[in-house]
Amino acid sequence: MDFRNPLPQRLRDGLNLTIITVHAAGEVGDVIIGGVSDPPNCKSMFEKMQHFWKYNDNIRNLILQEPRGRASMCTNLVLPPCDSRADAGFLIMESDEWVPMSGSNTICTTTVLLEMGMIEMKEPTTKVSLDTAAGLVTVTAECEGGKCKSVAFDNVPSFVWELDCPIEVPGLGTVKVDVAWGGMIYVLVDAESAGMEISSVNGANLVKVGEMIKRAAQAQIMPVHPENAEIKGVSNFVWMGKPEVIGEEIRAYNAVVVSPGRLDRSPCGTGTCARMTVMHARGQLKVDQVLRHVSPIGTEFPSHIRGLTKVGKYDAVLPTVKGSAWITGFKQVVLDPQDPFPEGFRVGDAWHLGDRK
Repeated sequence: MDFRNPLPQRLRDGLNLTIITVHAAGEVGDVIIGGVSDPPNCKSMFEKMQHFWKYNDNIRNLILQEPRGRASMCTNLVLPPCDSRADAGFLIMESDEWVPMSGSNTICTTTVLLEMGMIEMKEPTTKVSLDTAAGLVTVTAECEGGKCKSVAFDNVPSFVWELDCPIEVPGLGTVKVDVAWGGMIYVLVDAESAGMEISSVNGANLVKVGEMIKRAAQAQIMPVHPENAEIKGVSNFVWMGKPEVIGEEIRAYNAVVVSPGRLDRSPCGTGTCARMTVMHARGQLKVDQVLRHVSPIGTEFPSHIRGLTKVGKYDAVLPTVKGSAWITGFKQVVLDPQDPFPEGFRVGDAWHLGDRK
């Protein structure tokens, strides 16, 4: 047996992906660095995302569903950028959808690009521009000894559609939600007002009730991004913990419910941006004031609003989020042509199939 190339020929000739496994603040955001062709004739990363979703969604299903994946993970795909200002482009896959932007995945992808030498690392600081389906995102990485110690990304502008929007939730009654854009479209609910406690041990209940509210919101409201009408409808849900003022900073817990029914292990970068624009709209967070957003497992994203702007008719904030990621492994994923599950599968014990309509 030739151990220098242990793959049988049928596997070498088929789908063969090179993946770096990585997490940011506990949230898995693996990065595909080889084995997927760049889609043709796409003028933007958003068009690339749509192309994959329409024509090559089998890649997302194969990687994220069992037996290769699990409910609590995401995967990123590095591709050539469309924006000439960008150093690299990437697309983001979650269990149920391709999403325009994700903070933890941006941190994971930047860490891989720098630590794997795909983009030159400069110490002590490396500036990187990433082309995403939500737009150009600028990243500042603190680097030392070949390690990307932290990643701070300047996200796309975030804004609020509605505050205290009443939603009728079967079994719960009327629930007031905030609706905001942070790179994905979120509904946000004050946890205390709903009698919910944000903690890891309460995760199952947070997910169950959060999914109920999110599905009701998806059925009753249809927010549309003012600059891209194809970005519409609620994607994720945020439980907001009570803000605590500590000196000049604010610290607050949150729990983001990601379909098909699980908690984001990190404080969620785009959820943090949505939270900051809601807090600013309520007069709870000033420009340049630090918000330490805390996940259910206790990890933090120190974040701040770096300025103000407009998106269409909406007042918007310019959010910056900071976090760290760690490479956990290297793997080669293949698809045997005779595998009975070419796009994987889901089992209701982990994927909450019985809770979905």
